[in-house]
Amino acid sequence: MKTYKVALTRTYLVSIKTENKEQAKRLSEFYIGDCPDRSSIQDRLKKKFIIEDIEMIYNEAEEVLDVED
Repeated sequence: MKTYKVALTRTYLVSIKTENKEQAKRLSEFYIGDCPDRSSIQDRLKKKFIIEDIEMIYNEAEEVLDVED
């Protein structure tokens, strides 16, 4: 099998209760950071692939909005 590098972009909307916007931003970036390989052995065998490595290269909160409770 040939190895490919794929740049994958995802956006998450995280609802977090905390003291202020800056803390909401930083805590979300920190605790939602890494993403594990969720493929199973059966997935890899059936679809013939191996995820060799997942490296986070960008993790930046883009916008923080106030939400009324």
